[in-house]
Amino acid sequence: MIKRRNFLAGAAALSAAPGAAQAAVPTRRDWAAWCAAHLKDSGRVVDGPQGHISHSEGQGYGLLLAQAHGDRAAFEAMEAWTRAHLATRQDALMSWKWAPGDDPVWVDWHNATDGDLFRSWALLRAERDSGWQGYRQKAIEIARDIAALCLVADPRAADQPLILPGAEAAGDPAKVIFNPSYVMSRALRELGEAAAEPRLVQAADHGETMLAELAATGLLPNWVDVTPQGYEPPRDHDLKWGYDALRIPLYLCWSGRAAHPAVAMALRLMGTDPDRVTVESTPDGRVLEANDGAGFRAIRSFASCRTVSGAICGDYYADSLLLMAKVAAREAQCVK
Repeated sequence: MIKRRNFLAGAAALSAAPGAAQAAVPTRRDWAAWCAAHLKDSGRVVDGPQGHISHSEGQGYGLLLAQAHGDRAAFEAMEAWTRAHLATRQDALMSWKWAPGDDPVWVDWHNATDGDLFRSWALLRAERDSGWQGYRQKAIEIARDIAALCLVADPRAADQPLILPGAEAAGDPAKVIFNPSYVMSRALRELGEAAAEPRLVQAADHGETMLAELAATGLLPNWVDVTPQGYEPPRDHDLKWGYDALRIPLYLCWSGRAAHPAVAMALRLMGTDPDRVTVESTPDGRVLEANDGAGFRAIRSFASCRTVSGAICGDYYADSLLLMAKVAAREAQCVK
Protein backbone atom coordinates (compact mmCIF):
# COMPACT_ATOMS: atom_id res chain seq x y z
CA MET A 1 0.00 0.00 0.00
CA ILE A 2 2.91 2.30 0.36
CA LYS A 3 5.00 4.09 -2.08
CA ARG A 4 8.68 4.10 -2.70
CA ARG A 5 11.32 5.88 -0.90
CA ASN A 6 14.95 6.58 -1.57
CA PHE A 7 16.21 4.28 1.15
CA LEU A 8 19.58 5.92 1.61
CA ALA A 9 18.05 9.31 2.39
CA GLY A 10 16.47 7.97 5.56
CA ALA A 11 19.25 5.64 6.63
CA ALA A 12 20.76 7.96 9.22
CA ALA A 13 17.46 8.34 11.04
CA LEU A 14 17.01 4.56 11.13
CA SER A 15 20.41 3.38 12.32
CA ALA A 16 19.95 0.42 14.61
CA ALA A 17 20.48 0.93 18.31
CA PRO A 18 22.77 -1.47 20.15
CA GLY A 19 20.85 -4.52 21.22
CA ALA A 20 18.01 -3.91 18.78
CA ALA A 21 16.20 -6.86 17.25
CA GLN A 22 18.09 -7.72 14.08
CA ALA A 23 16.04 -6.93 11.00
CA ALA A 24 16.16 -8.08 7.44
CA VAL A 25 16.89 -4.46 6.58
CA PRO A 26 14.05 -2.76 4.70
CA THR A 27 15.23 -2.49 1.11
CA ARG A 28 14.25 -0.71 -2.05
CA ARG A 29 12.75 -4.02 -3.11
CA ASP A 30 10.50 -4.15 -0.01
CA TRP A 31 9.36 -0.60 -0.55
CA ALA A 32 8.89 -0.92 -4.30
CA ALA A 33 6.83 -4.08 -3.79
CA TRP A 34 4.63 -2.40 -1.19
CA CYS A 35 4.08 0.56 -3.49
CA ALA A 36 3.33 -1.59 -6.51
CA ALA A 37 0.75 -3.55 -4.54
CA HIS A 38 -0.93 -0.79 -2.56
CA LEU A 39 -0.12 2.74 -3.75
CA LYS A 40 -1.64 4.59 -6.68
CA ASP A 41 0.38 7.23 -8.54
CA SER A 42 -2.10 9.77 -7.17
CA GLY A 43 -0.93 9.06 -3.62
CA ARG A 44 -3.98 7.01 -2.68
CA VAL A 45 -3.24 3.97 -0.52
CA VAL A 46 -5.62 1.16 -1.47
CA ASP A 47 -6.97 -1.52 0.86
CA GLY A 48 -7.79 -4.21 -1.69
CA PRO A 49 -9.42 -6.81 0.60
CA GLN A 50 -11.89 -4.16 1.82
CA GLY A 51 -13.26 -3.30 -1.59
CA HIS A 52 -10.30 -1.17 -2.73
CA ILE A 53 -11.26 1.61 -0.37
CA SER A 54 -8.84 4.11 1.11
CA HIS A 55 -8.84 5.11 4.75
CA SER A 56 -7.04 7.34 7.19
CA GLU A 57 -5.13 4.41 8.68
CA GLY A 58 -3.68 3.52 5.29
CA GLN A 59 -2.70 7.11 4.51
CA GLY A 60 -1.14 7.46 7.97
CA TYR A 61 0.80 4.21 7.68
CA GLY A 62 1.85 5.09 4.14
CA LEU A 63 3.16 8.51 5.14
CA LEU A 64 5.11 7.02 8.03
CA LEU A 65 6.65 4.33 5.84
CA ALA A 66 7.46 6.76 3.02
CA GLN A 67 9.30 8.98 5.49
CA ALA A 68 11.07 5.99 7.02
CA HIS A 69 12.21 4.84 3.57
CA GLY A 70 13.28 8.34 2.50
CA ASP A 71 10.82 8.50 -0.42
CA ARG A 72 9.91 12.17 -0.52
CA ALA A 73 8.02 11.94 -3.82
CA ALA A 74 5.72 9.23 -2.45
CA PHE A 75 5.31 11.14 0.81
CA GLU A 76 4.30 14.33 -0.99
CA ALA A 77 1.85 12.47 -3.24
CA MET A 78 0.20 10.74 -0.26
CA GLU A 79 -0.08 13.93 1.74
CA ALA A 80 -1.51 15.82 -1.25
CA TRP A 81 -4.12 13.11 -1.85
CA THR A 82 -4.97 13.05 1.85
CA ARG A 83 -5.47 16.81 2.01
CA ALA A 84 -7.62 16.77 -1.12
CA HIS A 85 -9.84 13.80 -0.24
CA LEU A 86 -9.79 13.07 3.52
CA ALA A 87 -9.14 16.48 5.08
CA THR A 88 -12.83 17.29 4.73
CA ARG A 89 -13.73 17.98 8.35
CA GLN A 90 -13.89 21.39 10.02
CA ASP A 91 -11.06 20.38 12.37
CA ALA A 92 -7.56 19.12 11.47
CA LEU A 93 -8.56 15.44 11.63
CA MET A 94 -9.29 13.19 8.66
CA SER A 95 -12.46 11.57 7.47
CA TRP A 96 -11.73 7.91 7.96
CA LYS A 97 -13.05 6.30 4.76
CA TRP A 98 -13.06 7.06 1.04
CA ALA A 99 -14.79 4.56 -1.23
CA PRO A 100 -14.48 4.62 -5.04
CA GLY A 101 -17.56 4.11 -7.16
CA ASP A 102 -20.42 6.43 -7.94
CA ASP A 103 -19.86 10.13 -8.46
CA PRO A 104 -19.38 11.60 -5.98
CA VAL A 105 -17.36 9.02 -4.10
CA TRP A 106 -18.66 8.04 -0.69
CA VAL A 107 -16.80 9.48 2.27
CA ASP A 108 -17.43 8.70 5.95
CA TRP A 109 -16.61 11.99 7.67
CA HIS A 110 -16.00 10.46 11.12
CA ASN A 111 -12.35 10.25 12.05
CA ALA A 112 -10.30 7.29 13.28
CA THR A 113 -7.77 8.46 15.84
CA ASP A 114 -5.01 6.02 14.93
CA GLY A 115 -4.94 7.28 11.34
CA ASP A 116 -4.65 10.87 12.55
CA LEU A 117 -1.97 9.89 15.05
CA PHE A 118 0.21 8.22 12.41
CA ARG A 119 -0.28 11.03 9.91
CA SER A 120 0.68 13.63 12.49
CA TRP A 121 3.70 11.62 13.61
CA ALA A 122 4.82 11.09 10.01
CA LEU A 123 4.56 14.82 9.28
CA LEU A 124 6.54 15.64 12.40
CA ARG A 125 9.25 13.12 11.48
CA ALA A 126 9.38 14.40 7.90
CA GLU A 127 10.53 17.86 8.94
CA ARG A 128 12.39 16.94 12.14
CA ASP A 129 14.25 13.84 10.95
CA SER A 130 14.27 14.00 7.15
CA GLY A 131 14.59 17.77 6.73
CA TRP A 132 11.54 18.01 4.47
CA GLN A 133 10.29 21.48 5.24
CA GLY A 134 6.68 22.61 5.51
CA TYR A 135 5.11 19.74 7.47
CA ARG A 136 5.68 20.46 11.16
CA GLN A 137 2.89 23.02 11.52
CA LYS A 138 0.27 20.64 10.13
CA ALA A 139 1.58 17.93 12.46
CA ILE A 140 1.10 20.29 15.41
CA GLU A 141 -2.42 21.24 14.31
CA ILE A 142 -3.44 17.58 14.09
CA ALA A 143 -1.82 16.74 17.43
CA ARG A 144 -3.65 19.58 19.14
CA ASP A 145 -6.99 18.45 17.74
CA ILE A 146 -6.28 14.88 18.86
CA ALA A 147 -5.66 16.27 22.35
CA ALA A 148 -8.76 18.47 22.24
CA LEU A 149 -11.21 16.07 20.59
CA CYS A 150 -9.98 12.50 20.98
CA LEU A 151 -9.14 12.27 24.67
CA VAL A 152 -11.65 11.75 27.45
CA ALA A 153 -11.42 11.20 31.19
CA ASP A 154 -11.10 7.58 32.29
CA PRO A 155 -14.40 6.84 34.09
CA ARG A 156 -12.36 5.32 36.92
CA ALA A 157 -9.99 8.29 37.31
CA ALA A 158 -11.09 11.73 36.15
CA ASP A 159 -7.53 13.06 36.00
CA GLN A 160 -6.33 10.37 33.59
CA PRO A 161 -6.90 10.87 29.82
CA LEU A 162 -8.03 7.90 27.77
CA ILE A 163 -7.60 7.88 23.99
CA LEU A 164 -10.84 7.54 22.04
CA PRO A 165 -11.20 5.70 18.72
CA GLY A 166 -12.74 8.84 17.26
CA ALA A 167 -13.79 12.37 18.16
CA GLU A 168 -17.48 11.43 18.13
CA ALA A 169 -17.02 8.28 20.24
CA ALA A 170 -17.47 9.84 23.69
CA GLY A 171 -21.22 9.38 23.97
CA ASP A 172 -21.48 8.06 27.54
CA PRO A 173 -18.91 9.31 30.06
CA ALA A 174 -19.73 6.34 32.31
CA LYS A 175 -19.03 3.72 29.59
CA VAL A 176 -16.19 4.64 27.24
CA ILE A 177 -15.24 2.43 24.30
CA PHE A 178 -11.50 1.77 24.16
CA ASN A 179 -9.31 0.20 21.48
CA PRO A 180 -6.04 -0.84 23.16
CA SER A 181 -4.18 -0.90 19.84
CA TYR A 182 -4.62 2.87 19.49
CA VAL A 183 -2.03 3.36 22.24
CA MET A 184 1.07 4.12 20.16
CA SER A 185 2.89 5.69 23.07
CA ARG A 186 6.04 6.74 21.21
CA ALA A 187 4.01 8.78 18.74
CA LEU A 188 1.84 10.24 21.50
CA ARG A 189 4.87 11.29 23.55
CA GLU A 190 6.78 12.82 20.65
CA LEU A 191 3.73 14.72 19.43
CA GLY A 192 2.82 15.82 22.94
CA GLU A 193 6.26 17.31 23.44
CA ALA A 194 6.39 18.91 20.00
CA ALA A 195 2.91 20.45 20.31
CA ALA A 196 3.23 21.39 23.99
CA GLU A 197 0.25 19.13 24.74
CA PRO A 198 1.05 17.32 28.00
CA ARG A 199 -2.25 15.43 27.88
CA LEU A 200 -0.94 13.43 24.92
CA VAL A 201 2.04 12.37 27.04
CA GLN A 202 -0.35 11.54 29.87
CA ALA A 203 -2.48 9.50 27.46
CA ALA A 204 0.62 7.50 26.52
CA ASP A 205 1.49 6.86 30.17
CA HIS A 206 -2.07 5.99 31.16
CA GLY A 207 -2.53 3.89 28.04
CA GLU A 208 0.45 1.76 29.00
CA THR A 209 -1.04 1.37 32.48
CA MET A 210 -4.32 0.22 30.95
CA LEU A 211 -2.51 -2.28 28.72
CA ALA A 212 -0.83 -3.74 31.82
CA GLU A 213 -4.21 -3.99 33.54
CA LEU A 214 -5.73 -5.77 30.57
CA ALA A 215 -2.76 -8.13 30.26
CA ALA A 216 -3.31 -9.13 33.88
CA THR A 217 -6.81 -10.35 32.93
CA GLY A 218 -5.33 -12.81 30.44
CA LEU A 219 -6.83 -11.09 27.38
CA LEU A 220 -5.81 -8.20 25.15
CA PRO A 221 -9.03 -7.45 23.27
CA ASN A 222 -9.63 -5.51 20.09
CA TRP A 223 -12.23 -3.48 21.95
CA VAL A 224 -13.37 -3.10 25.54
CA ASP A 225 -15.69 -0.79 27.47
CA VAL A 226 -14.26 1.15 30.41
CA THR A 227 -16.70 1.89 33.25
CA PRO A 228 -16.34 3.22 36.81
CA GLN A 229 -16.35 -0.42 37.95
CA GLY A 230 -13.63 -1.51 35.52
CA TYR A 231 -13.49 -3.25 32.13
CA GLU A 232 -16.59 -4.77 30.54
CA PRO A 233 -17.32 -6.56 27.26
CA PRO A 234 -17.93 -3.93 24.57
CA ARG A 235 -21.50 -3.19 23.60
CA ASP A 236 -20.89 -2.98 19.87
CA HIS A 237 -18.06 -5.47 19.30
CA ASP A 238 -17.15 -9.03 20.14
CA LEU A 239 -14.79 -9.46 23.07
CA LYS A 240 -11.79 -11.21 21.53
CA TRP A 241 -8.11 -11.07 20.67
CA GLY A 242 -7.89 -10.12 17.01
CA TYR A 243 -6.40 -8.25 14.10
CA ASP A 244 -6.51 -4.87 15.85
CA ALA A 245 -4.88 -6.13 19.03
CA LEU A 246 -1.99 -7.67 17.08
CA ARG A 247 -0.54 -4.17 16.86
CA ILE A 248 -0.19 -3.81 20.64
CA PRO A 249 3.21 -5.56 20.94
CA LEU A 250 4.49 -3.83 17.79
CA TYR A 251 3.72 -0.37 19.18
CA LEU A 252 4.99 -1.15 22.68
CA CYS A 253 8.31 -2.52 21.44
CA TRP A 254 8.65 0.36 18.97
CA SER A 255 8.19 2.64 21.98
CA GLY A 256 10.98 0.93 23.93
CA ARG A 257 8.62 -1.11 26.10
CA ALA A 258 9.60 -4.66 25.13
CA ALA A 259 9.48 -5.68 28.80
CA HIS A 260 5.89 -4.46 29.22
CA PRO A 261 3.58 -7.25 30.46
CA ALA A 262 1.25 -6.78 27.49
CA VAL A 263 4.07 -7.85 25.16
CA ALA A 264 4.47 -11.16 26.97
CA MET A 265 0.69 -11.67 27.00
CA ALA A 266 0.44 -10.88 23.29
CA LEU A 267 3.13 -13.44 22.52
CA ARG A 268 1.15 -16.06 24.41
CA LEU A 269 -2.01 -15.13 22.54
CA MET A 270 -0.20 -15.38 19.20
CA GLY A 271 0.54 -19.04 19.86
CA THR A 272 3.63 -21.18 19.36
CA ASP A 273 3.15 -22.50 15.82
CA PRO A 274 6.29 -21.25 13.99
CA ASP A 275 4.46 -20.95 10.68
CA ARG A 276 1.14 -19.42 11.72
CA VAL A 277 0.04 -16.74 14.16
CA THR A 278 -3.23 -16.88 16.09
CA VAL A 279 -4.94 -13.75 14.82
CA GLU A 280 -8.33 -14.28 16.50
CA SER A 281 -9.26 -16.12 19.69
CA THR A 282 -11.96 -16.03 22.35
CA PRO A 283 -11.48 -15.09 26.01
CA ASP A 284 -11.44 -18.79 26.93
CA GLY A 285 -8.56 -19.43 24.52
CA ARG A 286 -10.45 -20.99 21.61
CA VAL A 287 -8.61 -20.22 18.37
CA LEU A 288 -10.92 -18.72 15.76
CA GLU A 289 -8.32 -18.05 13.08
CA ALA A 290 -4.61 -18.50 12.45
CA ASN A 291 -2.73 -16.80 9.64
CA ASP A 292 0.67 -17.32 8.04
CA GLY A 293 1.03 -13.72 6.81
CA ALA A 294 4.60 -12.46 6.99
CA GLY A 295 3.47 -9.25 8.71
CA PHE A 296 1.90 -11.12 11.61
CA ARG A 297 4.93 -13.37 12.00
CA ALA A 298 7.18 -10.29 11.84
CA ILE A 299 5.42 -8.74 14.82
CA ARG A 300 5.94 -11.93 16.81
CA SER A 301 9.62 -12.00 15.85
CA PHE A 302 10.15 -8.35 16.76
CA ALA A 303 8.37 -8.75 20.10
CA SER A 304 10.54 -11.81 20.79
CA CYS A 305 13.77 -9.92 19.93
CA ARG A 306 14.36 -12.22 16.96
CA THR A 307 15.27 -11.45 13.37
CA VAL A 308 12.48 -9.65 11.54
CA SER A 309 12.10 -10.93 8.00
CA GLY A 310 9.53 -11.67 5.33
CA ALA A 311 8.38 -10.54 1.92
CA ILE A 312 5.44 -8.54 0.57
CA CYS A 313 2.47 -10.82 -0.14
CA GLY A 314 -0.10 -8.43 -1.61
CA ASP A 315 -2.36 -8.06 1.44
CA TYR A 316 -2.51 -4.40 2.54
CA TYR A 317 -2.68 -4.97 6.28
CA ALA A 318 -0.13 -7.79 6.54
CA ASP A 319 2.28 -5.99 4.23
CA SER A 320 2.00 -2.72 6.15
CA LEU A 321 2.62 -4.49 9.46
CA LEU A 322 5.63 -6.26 7.94
CA LEU A 323 7.30 -3.03 6.85
CA MET A 324 6.47 -1.27 10.10
CA ALA A 325 7.99 -4.14 12.07
CA LYS A 326 11.15 -3.88 9.98
CA VAL A 327 11.34 -0.12 10.52
CA ALA A 328 10.57 -0.50 14.23
CA ALA A 329 13.32 -3.11 14.63
CA ARG A 330 15.81 -0.55 13.36
CA GLU A 331 14.50 2.28 15.52
CA ALA A 332 14.01 0.61 18.89
CA GLN A 333 15.97 -1.57 21.25
CA CYS A 334 14.45 -4.91 22.13
CA VAL A 335 15.39 -5.48 25.75
CA LYS A 336 13.39 -7.93 27.82
